[in-house]
Amino acid sequence: MGCFEDKVAIVTGGGAGIGEAVCRELARRGALVTVADINGDDAERVTTTIASSGGRAQACRVDVADEQDIRRLVEQTAAAHGRLDYLFNNAGIAIGGDARDLTSDQWRRVLDVDLYGVLNGTVAAYPIMARQGSGHIVNISSATGLLPQPLNAPYCTAKHAVVGLSLSLRLEGADLGVKVSAVCPGYVRTNIYQNVLLVNMPREEAARKPVKMIEPSQAAVTILDGVARNRALIIFPGYVRWAWRGYRLFPRAIERVFVLRMRQLRKYRTAAE
Repeated sequence: MGCFEDKVAIVTGGGAGIGEAVCRELARRGALVTVADINGDDAERVTTTIASSGGRAQACRVDVADEQDIRRLVEQTAAAHGRLDYLFNNAGIAIGGDARDLTSDQWRRVLDVDLYGVLNGTVAAYPIMARQGSGHIVNISSATGLLPQPLNAPYCTAKHAVVGLSLSLRLEGADLGVKVSAVCPGYVRTNIYQNVLLVNMPREEAARKPVKMIEPSQAAVTILDGVARNRALIIFPGYVRWAWRGYRLFPRAIERVFVLRMRQLRKYRTAAE
């Protein structure tokens, strides 16, 4: 159980995928979990599953893109329990395609959830944790927060920003007792790949993955183990760490790989010039 025993945690995007797995693992390790999701039925389902296994959880419908919505959840949770120990900013969406084909509304939609959703939760939780002198904010970024990803520019933009936010705030919070971590996983088997909006790009080609995907339950264990060790960056699996190191040491070589991948996918672009 360790550092999560009897702790109060909120997980956004907790109704599916990595968020659901983190909720389950937190509850297994003894935490009281608020399963927050824009889909209230999914949040209730996860909560029921946790309770049936002897864990403690409560469900809440929340839209992380709505600043007041997430602030209300954070403040009410802290008030009800006298503290907030963990906030996992996990909710995310993706819209992919050639940047020429994406509208400003599509860019804004991704940034509203994947960047401002994280920022909204962080801004709400950070002062509370600073006042209580403890707490840990965990922001779910991606391997694309460390590496470029052509044809997924909005998502990549948001995830890079999440890493910058997390590392900067981590240094500010060090003397206040507030810990901050960013999680940068590779491909995890979640519904984001089925739900992603692909603009002028066939799903079967864009959805092809060059490596084996990680199961959400495995990702959750790795994430919580990294949080328990207060890692600044929780990067997994090994191929992501090696790609990141390679990109820093040999950027041109890695860029050539990405350009080749982009050219392969661009062959399937259906937009008229």
